[in-house]
Amino acid sequence: MLNKICQLARHAGHAVMNFYNSKECLNITYKFDNTPVTNVDHEINNIIKNGLFLITPNIPVISEEENYNLNICKNWNNYWLIDPLDGTKEFLKRNGEFTVNISLIQNGIPILGVIYVPVLDVLYSAYKNHAWKETELGIKEKIQVVQSKIPLLLISRSHVDKELKDYLLKIKHYKIKKLGSSLKFCLIAEGKAQMYPRFGNTHIWDTAAGHAIIIAAGGKIITWTNENLNYSLSARCSLINPGFCASVL
Repeated sequence: MLNKICQLARHAGHAVMNFYNSKECLNITYKFDNTPVTNVDHEINNIIKNGLFLITPNIPVISEEENYNLNICKNWNNYWLIDPLDGTKEFLKRNGEFTVNISLIQNGIPILGVIYVPVLDVLYSAYKNHAWKETELGIKEKIQVVQSKIPLLLISRSHVDKELKDYLLKIKHYKIKKLGSSLKFCLIAEGKAQMYPRFGNTHIWDTAAGHAIIIAAGGKIITWTNENLNYSLSARCSLINPGFCASVL
């Protein structure tokens, strides 16, 4: 099944690039939290949802681009979690830092994750305890996290808050890089960075695919109360994550 999901992510990513390279004007609106959403987000959402239905017609889907009543879906033990265009702000800025994210949740745990980077034509994937990176040349290799004496910390390009600034003051030696979308998880998983501290709000579709890939590559994602980030809908009152830190072990 992983190969089919990878193919679907690539197909969706190629559709993203058609919009990215087009001179057509985008239809941009704003959500209640003032984040942008475009016709591209909705188009890619439809591509992925239709593709998942063909692959697993009996597994429901939760997407960033749709609204859900937790009272209805709280008993879903298995479900797909997708972010059709993670990094819409970066897409609009045309800096290339956006991804297509697909993950499969089983009993609160992301057991499969796929992140495709359309501009680079690079795909990251994970299933259970194995993680891979596939380049534009079709070269597929296993990836794993790497420790560093001077860790590279990744922070959001769009969300820097006081809690993060205070946290950074407590760390003596580190390098830092701002990066958009789920690319932060990917760089940690392949050993190019060591930590992604996050205090501001994220939603479950922002983290699930990257979570699966980091865990399979030997890393971890822990909340600031030292708990595993959990995707069980029955235990949630919203789809917003608590703050967390993704890192090497």
